[in-house]
Amino acid sequence: MEQKILILNSGSSSLKFQLLQMPSEAVICRGQVERIGSVDAILHWEAGGRKAKSVLEALDHGAALAAITGVLTDADNRFLADASEVAAVGHRVVHGGTRYNSTTVIDQEVTEAIEGLSRLAPLHNPPNLEGIRKASAQFPKALQIAVFDTAFHRSIPPHARRYALPQYLFEEHEIQVFGFHGTSHQYVAGEMAPELPEGGKLVCLHLGNGCSATAIKGGRSVDHSLGFTPSNGLIMGSRSGDIDHGVVLYLAEGLGYDMARIRRLLNSESGMKGLTGYSDLRDIEKGAAKGNPDCDLALEMAAYRIRKYIGAYAAAMDGLDALAFTAGIGEHSAEMRERVCRGLSFLGVSLDVERNRAPGSGKQAIHAADSRVSIWIVPTNEELEIARQTYSLLQGKETA
Repeated sequence: MEQKILILNSGSSSLKFQLLQMPSEAVICRGQVERIGSVDAILHWEAGGRKAKSVLEALDHGAALAAITGVLTDADNRFLADASEVAAVGHRVVHGGTRYNSTTVIDQEVTEAIEGLSRLAPLHNPPNLEGIRKASAQFPKALQIAVFDTAFHRSIPPHARRYALPQYLFEEHEIQVFGFHGTSHQYVAGEMAPELPEGGKLVCLHLGNGCSATAIKGGRSVDHSLGFTPSNGLIMGSRSGDIDHGVVLYLAEGLGYDMARIRRLLNSESGMKGLTGYSDLRDIEKGAAKGNPDCDLALEMAAYRIRKYIGAYAAAMDGLDALAFTAGIGEHSAEMRERVCRGLSFLGVSLDVERNRAPGSGKQAIHAADSRVSIWIVPTNEELEIARQTYSLLQGKETA
């Protein structure tokens, strides 16, 4: 039976949404509110070829969701007769800790758990929780469902999940690799399944303002570049990625930086921004093209770090069948894809430069004919993945 499902992806100052008809996966309406917390927030949406944009006062996520609900229930639009038509609301929740390894119906206990985990994802879980609370009020008859970014990575085995720290820090405080961007990596793994042999070995590269690499074997995450927090691994827009922890000690003990300053430095002032002054890769690529040595070095550093992870994950999986590039940079930067693939010939990676520079739409193969490892651009669709998981759980609840 076809049912309407609303997907919400709450950020600190944004709220993305999609209204879908499931299981046909038809998108009825999609859009987002940006600059939440201001009197000049922007709501834009599209449906059936129509696009609209408006400025509104949205001082919090509740006001943003009310505006979205207004669009969806507007008599002229007819996306929804009223809020009761929504069977379920699927929420992206970044951190589910060790407890939540699958899609979960949200109740008071789950809400409290998400709030408790905010200490591990302070930039993400609080707005996720705000979206849940506001949606529960505006769609009281809908089942509220959480899809956790960390859930896909619960399959990482202990030898890759654990840190070499005292046992009590793992047992009492759960310090370990949690992994992030799981909804995106899971979607890409599903899209790549037809292109891989049974038990196929895939490295998925989610490259955006936040970046991560996942080793996926037989459709399951077996290692991942982000860890206890979404701050290590690859070089990101404003996050440093991997760094010697001794640097942190030196900043504190040698230079007198307090923890707030260190946190701000590593999360907001480092990465590509720290290297170049820019956090947007498009600006950095333009700078490099004009001969800016800092921009060129930053691009090569980012590509080099990615190549190291590809090599490590090929070793971890005892081989490599495919590379998949996804997210904003992965999907749209031909230069970064070219820089990453350069120097991977020992693995049998051979890029078709022309196909890479002029790809079509949707999932695209960009490897050369003689490449032993296939190379793909796979546009991610986190909202669709959330909708699929939400609908599956909803069907289970209705038939139970």
